[in-house]
Amino acid sequence: MKKTVTIFISLLSCLAAGAQNYQSQNVSLLGHWYEPSMQAEPNYGIKYQGVWGWKNPVDNREYGIIGGNDGYYFIEVTNPATPVLRDKVTGCRTDCIWHEIKTYDKYVYMVSDDGGNNCFQIADMSYLPDSVHIVHQGTSIFEQCHTIFVDGHYLYGGSVTKANNTYYSMAVYDLLPNPELPTLVRTLNQDFNIPGTVHDMFVRNDTVFASGGYDGLYIYKFTGPSTPFQQLATFTQYSEQGYNHSSVLSPDGNTLIFMDEVPAGLGVKSLDVSNLGNLTMNQVFRSTQGCTPHNPYMIGANTLVAAYYQDGLQVFNFSNPSNVVRTGYFDTDTLNGVNNNYPDPYHGCWGAYVDLPSGNVLASDMQNGLYVLDVSSAITSVQPAQSHVNQVQAYPNPFNNNFSINLGLDKAQAITYTIFDHTGRSIKQVRENLPAGNSLLEVQAEELAAGHYTVQVEGDSFAETVKLVKVK
Repeated sequence: MKKTVTIFISLLSCLAAGAQNYQSQNVSLLGHWYEPSMQAEPNYGIKYQGVWGWKNPVDNREYGIIGGNDGYYFIEVTNPATPVLRDKVTGCRTDCIWHEIKTYDKYVYMVSDDGGNNCFQIADMSYLPDSVHIVHQGTSIFEQCHTIFVDGHYLYGGSVTKANNTYYSMAVYDLLPNPELPTLVRTLNQDFNIPGTVHDMFVRNDTVFASGGYDGLYIYKFTGPSTPFQQLATFTQYSEQGYNHSSVLSPDGNTLIFMDEVPAGLGVKSLDVSNLGNLTMNQVFRSTQGCTPHNPYMIGANTLVAAYYQDGLQVFNFSNPSNVVRTGYFDTDTLNGVNNNYPDPYHGCWGAYVDLPSGNVLASDMQNGLYVLDVSSAITSVQPAQSHVNQVQAYPNPFNNNFSINLGLDKAQAITYTIFDHTGRSIKQVRENLPAGNSLLEVQAEELAAGHYTVQVEGDSFAETVKLVKVK
């Protein structure tokens, strides 16, 4: 949970979700579902959380499963223009902030990390479109869990709490021989005390990329229940470090994309993991300055889909992991432009699902529900997507010593920024040659006195100003 302080100058005013007027580029809206009567939980105003997808192999119908304040909603999206609610599994408690969902065969695994009378739920989806059938609901396996990941027949749980308050930073459960009753086979705590929590994990074969919150990124090998976790590498000091939240591995296994959630507005990281003995940062990149990346996903060999707070679904091409280019976006967030003071920044896209056979992408918005999107144009595009806000942003505001200017340029060009004091006197001017796409300029301003300033940024075809305040 975070606080966002930045300058936003919208090209278009956002309208209510029902109006379905969204800012986008190279991503098309196919369908939208939300429950008008859904009440937001009281702490952060969140209605919807995690999302997952499933195709019934019997009739090839496609479904989106989205967590809501009071449970889990099963929505058929076979015809994306007309999503249909087929069933709902009521959660063990209401006013939930967290719900996460994963599937294995015909089963769906549903977890929540909200405290107090919570539970772990498993349902059989083979009865859809008629209904889903609960096959496990209770606390005998665990009561709370923040995130889950399924790789092979193992279910990994991050930040697991049992009914007796026993806590596991990460726990592994075997879904065989009975997927309706997973069995605990090993916990990370048996072998390592740090990180103290695993917020999320990406697992491929026997390699676990564990996002350890403020402890950083940890990489382990897990080969089976009787073998201890083996630590392969750590990455705990890096640019724009915060709360290491989640990650995804490229299909070739060479690039890990990971995200830090807190504080707000940190960049997405592209990390070279081809040599675990020498982890190297390729690039730190972002969609729009000040917006917070939440969860990453991969499509094909070189497309990254990013779920962003305040900035919807963002699509990037990372064929060059050191020069990641945004190629499209769809801003699900209709609350942009409202007061962004805490806790209001908890709006926008929570998560996505990118593996439906149709190629359609599902996205969950914390206030607006489920979106079905066509991202094919963003996947094939090699041109940088233009920003849906004005080209120039500056942050933090107010600032203490230095501040940053972010520019979204449609072509390479020379730009000039000039700082004026409150009397209109020019006190600093810098000229820079910048490439197309997003660029971040760090402005040294220690010598400026406390007060009000205007920054004018000029390029080949634009001139924008932003106002900043320096405090002692």
